[in-house]
Amino acid sequence: MNRSARAFWLRSPGHGELRDVTLAEPAEDEVLVRALYSGVSRGTETLVFRGGVPESQHAAMRAPFQEGDFPGPVKYGYLNVGVVEQGPAALIGRTVFCLYPHQSRYVVPVSAVTAVPERVPAERAVLAGTVETAVNALWDAAPLAGDRIAVVGGGMIGCAVAALLARFPGVRLQLVDADPDRAKTAEALGVDFAAPADALGDCDLVVHASATEAGLTRALQLLAPEGTVVELSWYGDRSVTLPLGEAFHSRRLTVRSSQVGTVSPAARPGRTYADRMALALDLLADPALDALITGESAFEELPHVMPRLASGEIPALCHRVRYPGTGLT
Repeated sequence: MNRSARAFWLRSPGHGELRDVTLAEPAEDEVLVRALYSGVSRGTETLVFRGGVPESQHAAMRAPFQEGDFPGPVKYGYLNVGVVEQGPAALIGRTVFCLYPHQSRYVVPVSAVTAVPERVPAERAVLAGTVETAVNALWDAAPLAGDRIAVVGGGMIGCAVAALLARFPGVRLQLVDADPDRAKTAEALGVDFAAPADALGDCDLVVHASATEAGLTRALQLLAPEGTVVELSWYGDRSVTLPLGEAFHSRRLTVRSSQVGTVSPAARPGRTYADRMALALDLLADPALDALITGESAFEELPHVMPRLASGEIPALCHRVRYPGTGLT
């Protein structure tokens, strides 16, 4: 087999590089995967790229196949789609998703890959980890038919949550973001859009994903009495101040966290990580979700592209990385 590969590493905060890798021969319970595409999760990965993971969260923030440690050198990432080149006969030639960093080939246990349904193109399957987060968030949030709902923050995760909520019957749903360009994304997803000042109030549920103090404050303001904010944002090493005086107690508001590292306890008993990932991939049959992929570059360009993503010079929801031999080069 071809045992050579290349991987993207964060050498130190703000500085990335490609490194050569020599792969081990796969064992009986392992697969060799050749990467087709990977995705940059702009929120979390650019925070890692800037060195913004607090020391207290170094263990909690580890990706499944991370190498190295924060703040660097570290190989980090978790949205990888490839084709199985070696492994069990049933998987040879199959397109699979894996929570693996940006690397051209890799060897992982069979249990670490999920077959991509034939109706889901590999280009879209890089969103599987994002949609998995959205599924877990909705298990935590438990929306009901007819609820009045806002999603505050039109980034990668917020848009994925809004796309899934748009399927709920009878809901009044708005995607709320300070960037007016997010209106086009909302339209593509079939969701109403509003600027923060214009958002409809009296919400039963607000899902917050803007990763800003102002966004979380606005999320609380949009709630009806007894309403709930489900907090999806990751603030890294930043502190957040909230108005928990004013009417917070008299209106009996709730703020609760949701994090994909644990399967929501609200899910049906016995649901596993594999079940959640399989559901996310099945939901990606919807072509509307292509709106979440807003850019693409070649793998070789990643050391130069990542700083531009982190600085906001390249505006992005999910930025897709294309590997050699896949489509245009």
